[in-house]
Amino acid sequence: MKNMFDLKDCTEVINRINQLTPDAKNLWGKMSVDQMLAHCNVPYGYIYTDKYQKPNAFKKFMITLFAKKMVVGNKPYPKNSRTAPEFIITDKKHFEKEKTLLIDNIKRTQNLGETHFKNRESHSFGPLSVQEWNTMFYKHLDHHLKQFNV
Repeated sequence: MKNMFDLKDCTEVINRINQLTPDAKNLWGKMSVDQMLAHCNVPYGYIYTDKYQKPNAFKKFMITLFAKKMVVGNKPYPKNSRTAPEFIITDKKHFEKEKTLLIDNIKRTQNLGETHFKNRESHSFGPLSVQEWNTMFYKHLDHHLKQFNV
């Protein structure tokens, strides 16, 4: 698995993103490429904005119980797997704006580095290790970049 705190690995992921075009077609799923980019920005929105309401204790417990292992574990996401409502993007998005935001989010995360994320509280899962943060970042991006064949 690539390390999203490593400049070389981040550059490789950004190069893949830069291969996308506004008319790129998905290999599976319903999202268009602009929606996919917006979808990939959601986890960063949890971290870097106040756009998303934190779940209450019960919902957080349930999310942790049923989703944490899939999100931060090494097993790849299955094609067409379900996602949380906040991650569902159905409206048209601006391709270049979403692409630029995603690249900026990746760079910001890499620049903040591992120490910033060590045992940092996740919006939904509580404190995560650096490895869990990395897995969550990379696995999600890799899944959707593969979805668009890059």
